[in-house]
Amino acid sequence: MESMDLEVLNTGRRWLAEGQRVVLATVVRTWGSSPRPEGAMLAIREDGLVVGSVSGGCIEDDLIERVRRGDIDLERPSVARYGIAAEEAHRFGLPCGGTLELVLEPLTPASGIDALCEALADGALVARALDMATGVARLAPALATDGLRFDGERLVTIHGPRFRMLVIGAGQLSGYLASMAVGLDYRVTVCDPREAYTDEWNVPGTEIVRMMPDDAVTEMKLDARSAVIALTHDPKLDDLALMEALKTPAFYVGALGSRRNNAARRERLREFDLSDGELARLHGPVGIYIGSRTPPEIAISILAEVTAAKNGVSLPTMLKVEGAKAAREQARAPECEAPTGK
Repeated sequence: MESMDLEVLNTGRRWLAEGQRVVLATVVRTWGSSPRPEGAMLAIREDGLVVGSVSGGCIEDDLIERVRRGDIDLERPSVARYGIAAEEAHRFGLPCGGTLELVLEPLTPASGIDALCEALADGALVARALDMATGVARLAPALATDGLRFDGERLVTIHGPRFRMLVIGAGQLSGYLASMAVGLDYRVTVCDPREAYTDEWNVPGTEIVRMMPDDAVTEMKLDARSAVIALTHDPKLDDLALMEALKTPAFYVGALGSRRNNAARRERLREFDLSDGELARLHGPVGIYIGSRTPPEIAISILAEVTAAKNGVSLPTMLKVEGAKAAREQARAPECEAPTGK
């Protein structure tokens, strides 16, 4: 599975190599409510074929028509705005007050799309600087904290995995979780020293390592844009990862298991001299409660909680597995008999 941005870039690159004329649209500014964030991209082929998204659909339709009519400059980058007036916002399906500003870039050999796609295939985090006057783009290494910049003369966009995920265990659930995480733009590393699992691992876009989990955590030098999820159900593996990960700045550390197993895990981890504050960072049972039973459903549950943590959203207790199951059991418990006075 490819991330949306990578799919747009790779498809635009292929169309260009086939001799097609292609316009790359990038959201560079938003005001008010907006369907898509800054940096969202759409590639439009001259015959109207598209990949990617910059809105809920209406703006895409207008851009397709403009490309077909030849209303977009195919020699140098230009700027387009949508939703400036209330009538236009309604026409293009934008929320009340929503406005989008786009850079429309005709792709050429000077765009450097080949070099960008190759760098992304190697897992690099890249800054692409586009000169609006000439259409020439240059690449440079980027930091995870860098963001999109546009001053009217130069557009700098950041491409590549800004967030990393370490998954402990290469079982079936890990396969679903890893493939979905790749689609969410994570750089995914799967750690499992058990050959019976790693020999069969085949999830595109992920890296498999066969070292012990605590060594993997140490080697990755986890930062505040890292997540660790332990899924083996084997304390000898999961605990090794958790005892090291909880000491790092990782924004999310979680482990699969029942509420009883989670309580036992916390007691085991205390023996590794983890503080109460470090133990409080552990998400377990991992995921939000959606009644999930199958591996794909469990993967969705886990990634929903990870996404909330990444976006700084504090979930209510009733959404978490432990809180939801406890409340459900309490609701099902028979009511106590009223006192008789005897």
